[in-house]
Amino acid sequence: MNDTTETPEKPKPNETATADAPKEQVMPKMQVLAQFIKDMSFENILAQRGNGGDIQPDVEVQVNLDAKKRSAEHQFEVSIKLRCGAKTKDKGDQIFLLEIEYAGIFHVENVAEEQMHPFLLIECPRMLFPFLRRIVADVTQDGGFQSLNLENIDFRQLYKSEMMRRQAETATEATVN
Repeated sequence: MNDTTETPEKPKPNETATADAPKEQVMPKMQVLAQFIKDMSFENILAQRGNGGDIQPDVEVQVNLDAKKRSAEHQFEVSIKLRCGAKTKDKGDQIFLLEIEYAGIFHVENVAEEQMHPFLLIECPRMLFPFLRRIVADVTQDGGFQSLNLENIDFRQLYKSEMMRRQAETATEATVN
């Protein structure tokens, strides 16, 4: 004789739902759909002058960021505008100038509206930067110079500095008016 008694199954921890349980936080989702050079210019000013020899360059790098919503839902275009110039240390003569705008198209979801601006201008450029760094290194080397290896850029600090600059500018305008 086979006497089986069924024991009730214990509920699994994830199956118990209560009305007061806090909502589960949804993690941001980002996907790089495309990345590309929008615009690029490289001028080898040293070669145009016919100068040569052993020159010690003083390199200056400027970075600007831009982000805009695209027509497709959850899609944004983020671009890094980079200007790298080198001058001679002794006379300050321009040696070369590289201007490049490198962009990416991103699909971004689950980011709160108030966090979207910093997300686009911090996290998205972080994804693009290694590829931009490689292009800059290749272009400067192919242009006849030692490969320019850019230092890492702290996009969070860059964003904070820009927001502080804008606040100071707004405060100055308010006191003038």
